[in-house]
Amino acid sequence: MLDLILRGGDVVTPEGVVRCDVAVKGETIAALTACGTLSDTDAVRVIAAAGKILMPGGIDPHVHMQHPFMVPDGTILYTRGIDQVGMAALFGGTTTLIDFAYVTGERSVRQSIEARDADFAPKACCDWAYHMMLSTDPPPQQFAELAEAIEAGYPTIKIFTTNIWPHRSGRMLDFGDIWEAFKVLAKAGGLGVIHAEDNDIVMHMYAKLIGEGRVGFEHMAEVHNALSEDLSFRRVLRLAESVPGTALYMMHVSAATGVAAIGEARAKGLPIYGESLHQYMLHTAEDYKLPNGQIYHTYPSLKSEADRRALWDGTLSGAINCVATDELCCTLREKTLGKRIDDTTGGNSGVEPRLAVMFTEMVERRGYSLRRYVDLVSTNAAKIMGLYPRKGAIAVGSDADIAMLDPSRRGKLRKEDLHETDYTPWEGHEIFAWPVLTILRGKVVVENGKFYAREGQGRYLKRKIAPEILGGAPL
Repeated sequence: MLDLILRGGDVVTPEGVVRCDVAVKGETIAALTACGTLSDTDAVRVIAAAGKILMPGGIDPHVHMQHPFMVPDGTILYTRGIDQVGMAALFGGTTTLIDFAYVTGERSVRQSIEARDADFAPKACCDWAYHMMLSTDPPPQQFAELAEAIEAGYPTIKIFTTNIWPHRSGRMLDFGDIWEAFKVLAKAGGLGVIHAEDNDIVMHMYAKLIGEGRVGFEHMAEVHNALSEDLSFRRVLRLAESVPGTALYMMHVSAATGVAAIGEARAKGLPIYGESLHQYMLHTAEDYKLPNGQIYHTYPSLKSEADRRALWDGTLSGAINCVATDELCCTLREKTLGKRIDDTTGGNSGVEPRLAVMFTEMVERRGYSLRRYVDLVSTNAAKIMGLYPRKGAIAVGSDADIAMLDPSRRGKLRKEDLHETDYTPWEGHEIFAWPVLTILRGKVVVENGKFYAREGQGRYLKRKIAPEILGGAPL
């Protein structure tokens, strides 16, 4: 006996879009069959999906939950945790989130993972994983610990090339330590996930603008600028090229210079992948001038219209493989407390509307195929991050993580309809489809606006980067 049949939907499979029935047994997809092949009596429940789009649950490979952030008076606050953000993700059709475990010099890599597990495991209503985020001056023994963690199913390492703010320390790795980390990645089969900005350029521009009295956040694009992205990307990619076997995922690409650098690296056959964010693809630095313009900001900054267009081009050329959020869920008051170039909170409250917004922008407005859209919001992240085909696919044997989009559910986004916080950068944004059903490992967790998941239902996902990704396979 099957547990569930989803009948007659337009199913986005790895081979293309097929109108068929999807059969679920336990936590996995048991069969894809011609419509009507299975009878209603073959399953505990049958859900009509005619006229709907069935896609693998969304995967957001870049979120910050229960994450410390500083407001202008020096107070440390924390973003909302996996209970609230995970609920919002499921309402929006995203079933897997990848966050960060903070690796410091004061504790081992294993202790860093265990500390993060203590925050997440009891509260998680969706599935999740971690990137290991390194800190400045990692002790020598930490590199061996990282290799062990990669082998144990924690294969991605986050590296910063800047401290982002002039008064912050502890994030940036010098290039000697990055070099050592790349050696570990190449030998152990890991993947570097990189926040790349040129620290000298960034800090020079902070000092320059502060000296000139141009400190309002509307000048942010002059500080975290396209030249910084160009120089840093090329330096990081050249270093990776010098350590054969180093595979990298360049996070939150924001400028045409970053797109070009990734494209040139891939043309050399290097295993380099790119991520952008929906705010970069739909907003520019001019939007900082709007009321509460901070809500559109994350680090690096928004850029120009030409940069925005280049990011879209990158989704077609293969330089941009994933669209993430850099999720940082806080209140509107918290997000807008900072008003200067050196105190504005980064991140974005965007995990819930991501699938709907990008469906509208990709499929409806730009004519992307459903397959390409699903690649950018789910499948490619699963492939790059070592989750495929368990996640990111509607295929026999894959986890039954499924989002049902209703293309007749149209309208404008309102903060009152969302479940993250008290504002949304996407207020008033038109949508042409909305997730009306979300299934996590065979269980209906959201249906017609009602939430059925429970805390602790989520599962940590140990991962292994596939050889083809380490080899630079195109996506």
